[in-house]
Amino acid sequence: MSISTADLYDERGTELASVALQFRDFGGKLSFSGPVRTVQCHHDNALAKALLSTPGEGAVLIIDGGGSLQRALMGDMIGESAVKNGWAGVIINGAVRDSLALATLQLGVKALGTNPAKSAKDGAGRVDVPVQLGDVTIRVGDVIYADPDGILVAPAS
Repeated sequence: MSISTADLYDERGTELASVALQFRDFGGKLSFSGPVRTVQCHHDNALAKALLSTPGEGAVLIIDGGGSLQRALMGDMIGESAVKNGWAGVIINGAVRDSLALATLQLGVKALGTNPAKSAKDGAGRVDVPVQLGDVTIRVGDVIYADPDGILVAPAS
């Protein structure tokens, strides 16, 4: 992404939704963008792990963990898989672990915080469903633009 989210918003205005939730940056890439895929889960990262082990083709995965910080939904091994499979980034409405290792990866990673506790691996959740980040509903095919200033969402055309 060569343009900042602030400049992009100045150009396109309210055709873009701005996510007001305050995410922290954990990945080695601070600016990233791409089409959206989603996983909705709570304390269980099996679906996210499975999806990030498939070709990402520059997509951004939104993992909606309901804002819970009780269990990490991604760590370094899943992050390495995402890089290997061509994902542009991951935005987690929840926690990550292995934050120092994630910072070395060429992957955009935004999350609410950290927790060393592992998540369950039961496969509970849903893939490619609309998810809510604050007041913004995000659907598969929307385009995410993310940098240290925040997250913008362009609706699928």
